[in-house]
Amino acid sequence: MPDVQKIRCLVVDDEPPAREIMKQYIADTPMLQLEGECGNAIHAIAFLQQHPVDLIFLDIRMPQLSGTDFLKTLQHAPKIIFTTAHAEYALEGYELDVVDYLLKPVRFDRFLKAVNKAYQHNNMKTTQEKNIPEYEKKEAFVYFRADRKMIKVMLEDILYIESMKDYVKVITAHETIITKQSISSVEAMLPEQQFIRSHRSFIVSLNSIRSFTSELIQIGKTEIPIGKLYRSEVLKTLQ
Repeated sequence: MPDVQKIRCLVVDDEPPAREIMKQYIADTPMLQLEGECGNAIHAIAFLQQHPVDLIFLDIRMPQLSGTDFLKTLQHAPKIIFTTAHAEYALEGYELDVVDYLLKPVRFDRFLKAVNKAYQHNNMKTTQEKNIPEYEKKEAFVYFRADRKMIKVMLEDILYIESMKDYVKVITAHETIITKQSISSVEAMLPEQQFIRSHRSFIVSLNSIRSFTSELIQIGKTEIPIGKLYRSEVLKTLQ
């Protein structure tokens, strides 16, 4: 399998402890590469003139120049993930078409969800130019944190995902991975063309379905329930 090109990252935040957390998260994520850090937006402008990056983790509320105003100054902005302790800035962030919005203190699973969105968005842009759906790319994958490491999982290998309170089981064709993450955050990481939520505790791969009824989906020898709240959408998709 070819090497995956890493996403070059810049951390911009006026709070050193916040920068340290993001730098550690980046170091723990194999698809990311830290290019630098800046304590304010003015320094970030100078940094970008010399160091191109693919993704900026950008604090919104900073002295001199806010993150949102800084973003508006960039003619060809890289992908942006906003980080802030102030939830009221979320709407403005989304209006600026950023990849995601992380509320401090940032949890690693939430960080990883945002990174996967950035990576999939990057792949989607490339494949759209080639008129190839992202979910058909064999190289498509996500990372899950388990056993103190990041495990790369190919989307085409995932059979289904099961929630276990604060954890989820990712059942693939080769192994079962248990990770501390909500099933809703996992659902947001997966392309809707390839996966569907069939129950509050289950997500299934459409390509892995062997048969189904109005109440059950069969994947291999496993029967997965279809919840009442999800039944209409599931049957609409499968029929």
